Amino acid sequence: MQFGIFTVSDITTDPTTGRTPTEAERVKAVLAIAQKAEEVGLDVFALGEHHNPPFFSSSPTTTLAWIAARTEKLQLSTSTTLITTNDPVKIAEDYAMLQHLAEGRVDLMMGRGNTGPVYPWFGQDIRNGIELAVENYALLRRLWTEDVVDWQGRFRTPLQGFTSTPRPLDGVPPFVWHGSIRSPQIAEQAAYYGDGFFHNHIFWPKEHTQRMVEFYRRRYEHYGHGAADQAIVGLGGQVFMRKNSQDAVSEFRPYFDNAPVYGHGPSLEDFSRETPLTVGSPQQVIERTLGFRDYVGDYQRQLFLIDHAGLPLKTVLEQLDILGEEVVPVLRREFAALKPAHVPDAPTHASRVAAAGGTKDATVYTGGDDVTGRTAEAATR
Repeated sequence: MQFGIFTVSDITTDPTTGRTPTEAERVKAVLAIAQKAEEVGLDVFALGEHHNPPFFSSSPTTTLAWIAARTEKLQLSTSTTLITTNDPVKIAEDYAMLQHLAEGRVDLMMGRGNTGPVYPWFGQDIRNGIELAVENYALLRRLWTEDVVDWQGRFRTPLQGFTSTPRPLDGVPPFVWHGSIRSPQIAEQAAYYGDGFFHNHIFWPKEHTQRMVEFYRRRYEHYGHGAADQAIVGLGGQVFMRKNSQDAVSEFRPYFDNAPVYGHGPSLEDFSRETPLTVGSPQQVIERTLGFRDYVGDYQRQLFLIDHAGLPLKTVLEQLDILGEEVVPVLRREFAALKPAHVPDAPTHASRVAAAGGTKDATVYTGGDDVTGRTAEAATR
């Protein structure tokens, strides 16, 4: 099972000091957080995509490429990549390039995002959100698996004889998770393709999460990819820890009370009771996280949100130390002991290359016209 962290890249005022970090400070902080994640033995670092204040991560591949150059084992992912407003051609190119730079340590999570105004900024209509997700992803898969693509759809100009470059590393595209909190259509999409389903398990009660994951598992089996309990599931989560649980509650309360997303609403105690947010001791986080298996079954990836709501970098790095030293080693051991042998591990580039029969040179060797990009043979068709 993979354990890691994700960030939404928010720039939020620290309510205990009244100070708001600059974009430059938050960018540098996220780079430090990612490197710290590898240092303490975590498996995954995932970065969100936003195109509006108060967020800074408009170009996840740029940031993840920097992190790839300074890490050795860390799996790099997104949380999420906007499949609705990004051009599938650009996604295919950018993430294949990142895959090469990171020597395969890349996967990505497709999502629609939660910011309505982003759609017209990129020439789309939010009312087409689901249809965009379906059509764009279908094209993306073809761009990664077919050397030459002819395509026509509803939301972008047609493609004729198009080759996306670079080709996926070793002929194997990055693994894809489909992220959704509330849309069964996205769970259906993940199941149809045999991809992973990531439920960002941070705002809704466990009963909702259970329904979404169970639906995905049933549909995964329906499409013939394996038994329901072999479907690839990931969960989000939120934690804040101190050695003494009351110290954790006392320290985190002002951040919770003023957070842009859930501040000025339910109390910390009510929110913790009704959602998976866990504020307390490392042992409490261990017990709560192990309990996720009771209602979603065995799953492959657990990511925690720990750098939001204005928490200072020093505090976030302390949280990573606790995760790496006290929490994740126990979770690894306990989840591994419970997992049946037939339940797969989280996909990696190495495992996917092995399943495909080994590495291959996926380069498309063709003498294209440097003005039109078309070969002489194609031009005569």
